[in-house]
Amino acid sequence: MDHNNKLFLRRRSRRIFKMKKFIDRTIETTVIASLLFTGFAGVGAIACWGLEIIETNTNAKIIISSWQYQKNACLGSMLVSFSAFLGSSILRASFSISRDNFYK
Repeated sequence: MDHNNKLFLRRRSRRIFKMKKFIDRTIETTVIASLLFTGFAGVGAIACWGLEIIETNTNAKIIISSWQYQKNACLGSMLVSFSAFLGSSILRASFSISRDNFYK
């Protein structure tokens, strides 16, 4: 056999798109990203809270500062990203339970 015939006999390996693997990786990426964003938003909220306290103590005429709004925005985004973490974790757990066939 020459070199050209060997090429025809060699089996081609194709990449097969697996939907379950894609969904698992998407959910896993969502879980990790939401946890990281929750941590960063929490640090931002704590920093804004501290700067709000410093600003309130230095100038008694200011009743509502801009740090309070930024703190509330960080706390709101922290709540949203933490709920995304919980939702994607529950979704992944429900997929793994349905694959284990506990309902036999």
